[in-house]
Amino acid sequence: MGRTADAIAEGVAIATSAARLAVKNHILVGTIAEDGVFDMEKYQADAREALKAMAEESEQAEKNLAALRKRARGRHSDPSGTHDYRDRDVRNLRRRARQSHGVAAKLRAMMEDPEELRVIVEEAREAAWSDVRHNLDRRLRVEGMRPDQDPDYERMREARMQALRLVDLQALSSEQRAREKRRKKRENAAEKESSKKGAKAG
Repeated sequence: MGRTADAIAEGVAIATSAARLAVKNHILVGTIAEDGVFDMEKYQADAREALKAMAEESEQAEKNLAALRKRARGRHSDPSGTHDYRDRDVRNLRRRARQSHGVAAKLRAMMEDPEELRVIVEEAREAAWSDVRHNLDRRLRVEGMRPDQDPDYERMREARMQALRLVDLQALSSEQRAREKRRKKRENAAEKESSKKGAKAG
């Protein structure tokens, strides 16, 4: 495989990875944040749109490189900057334009291939599930961790005990006082009611 073919393959791989990431985000939002269901056709359309956007970027890059090549041809003076190309850069600019053209052509072909789109969506779904599984695992590990598994247990123990004393125990004490107050109020009301009934009976 030549240098141009290698560059095209690398460009397609990068574009495919970006499309997969975009579809993964669509899946996470659509199925979790918006409580939807997984729809292969919908996400294939998302993959097609992502590939289309990157194909258009490559096509625009090809046009820009062609314009730069045209301007550079026949110029032999010293360049004034990084992108101030000269005649000696024409071959490199032509090769880069071919690479951009090749990436765009491959992405356009992938857009029309249902199997290519399905693979992107399936890989995006796996990546989305991996994210969800990782987050759940991390949360469960933290929330369900035993003291001997928590590296910060000793350091945080005093802070937790202080919070228990200052907040939780005070709240519990206040709740107990409130309950006792309500109980006495009910007892007093019952005694008054009983006294009234006794007075009427007498």
